[in-house]
Parts: sequence; C-alpha cells; structure tokens
Amino acid sequence: QVQLVESGGGSVQAGGSLRLSCIASGYNTFRISYMGWFRQAPGKEREAVATISTDGRSTYYVNSVKGRFTISLDNAKQMLWLQMNSLKSEDTAMYYCAARSRDRRDFNYWGQGTQVTVSS
Repeated sequence: QVQLVESGGGSVQAGGSLRLSCIASGYNTFRISYMGWFRQAPGKEREAVATISTDGRSTYYVNSVKGRFTISLDNAKQMLWLQMNSLKSEDTAMYYCAARSRDRRDFNYWGQGTQVTVSS
C-alpha cells in the first residue's frame, strides 16, 4: 500500500513561486511506474499537471504549465516535488500527488491534496 502526503501549498501573488512536496510511504520502483501531480479547481475537472516515470526517462506537462513548472522525483527518499514558478491566478486549485501501479493504466494512489491559491 502506498500512502501519499502532500505539503507546500499556500497563498501567493501572481508571479510568485511555490514548491509542492509529496512523501510517498510504501513506494518502490518495482510496484510503481509513474508519479504525478494533478489539480482540480472549483467547478472544473481534475487534470494532470505533470507526471514522471519512476525511471526518470519520461515526463509530461500540461501545456498551460510548460516552462513554468518542474516535476522531480527522488526514489531513494521516496519524495516527489513540483516547483511552480511564475504562478498565475488560473493555477489556483487543489493539487494532488498520485502514483500509478505498474499493472494499472490509471493513477490509483492519491494524497489528500494541498491548496494553492494565486491572487492577481
């Protein structure tokens, strides 16, 4: 069982930066193929913000964050991060850390979320 706990959310002005962290207990690369950050704003569907393969070879970013956000993973520390720069008001959402088992096509482990609020 993988348990995910996010931290690092908060309120920031537009143009500012935040760094989200996720501690992944019970995580190992034999069981988990991808880690990722998702977000959901009020009234909107959840979307994948950034994902990374656990071998580090593959990353994905939604177009709206390319060049501003960076996902990183430390397998030994069981830590996932999302560095968010040049934040915009449209980045305001609940951000979730997630993990995908190797035998799944969907992300099947989720954290509780951390709120990011960007004021313009």
